[in-house]
Amino acid sequence: MGQGATFDSPVLRIERAEAVATLWLDRPEAGNAMGQEFWRDLPRAVAMVSGDDEVRAVVVAAQGPHFSVGLDLKAMGPMLGGGPSPSAAVRARGTRREVLRLQSAISAVAECPKPVIAAVHGYCIGGGVDLIAACDIRLASADAVFSVREAKVAIVADLGSLQRLPSIIGAGHLAELAYTGKDIGAARAKEIGLVNDVAADAEAVLEAATGLALEISANSPLAVQGTKSVLAANDGRTVGEGLEYVATWNAGMLASDDLAEAMAAFRERRAPKFTGR
Repeated sequence: MGQGATFDSPVLRIERAEAVATLWLDRPEAGNAMGQEFWRDLPRAVAMVSGDDEVRAVVVAAQGPHFSVGLDLKAMGPMLGGGPSPSAAVRARGTRREVLRLQSAISAVAECPKPVIAAVHGYCIGGGVDLIAACDIRLASADAVFSVREAKVAIVADLGSLQRLPSIIGAGHLAELAYTGKDIGAARAKEIGLVNDVAADAEAVLEAATGLALEISANSPLAVQGTKSVLAANDGRTVGEGLEYVATWNAGMLASDDLAEAMAAFRERRAPKFTGR
């Protein structure tokens, strides 16, 4: 990472090539199940790539045969159950506090100022779907399997799928997936809009995600990150309010060096070199 920074985690790893950071889920022996280290380290990883000015796009990918089999119930179950306590109320309060902590880890991905692209292969179950729902763009390999699985284990999905997926796949498709807990393949995922495209295998989907990240990185980071901010600001606003927001945004950003460079490159018939200033 930039300026000699390092990231240390037993379950996550960050690599950077050019302006693209790849955040690897790196617990392949457990199907990248999401245990205590994952929830502790995910916000740290996102903070690192968010704060690195040399990173212009992020790919979330996974080592091993599966993207993620979801929450590590063996490791996390006692914590979500609240542990021993003198009353049901105290247990409930502890459970709520823990769920909010896990939610904040997933929300860190959604709040990353850089575009985040998920490259999914193999199983993407439960918490894995929560994670990719927080990404901006999702790509899948042909062998990918998705499931909002929580109803099958007597849990209401509570880490973001029920809140983020309606705007991605629509209420009807989400209701079907969440009520049944069924598995769907990559073709169905593309059909309902859960993923943008399907590649042949894990290697191909990573290549496609990295290529898309590099394509994004060639644009002005001010414009790309500004676009992400404006899109997020549209939530809960009317069209008119959204237009007011983007007018205010551009009132400040149209004075950027990147815009001057874009105009100069157009006149000189060359590719622009954006600096993010």
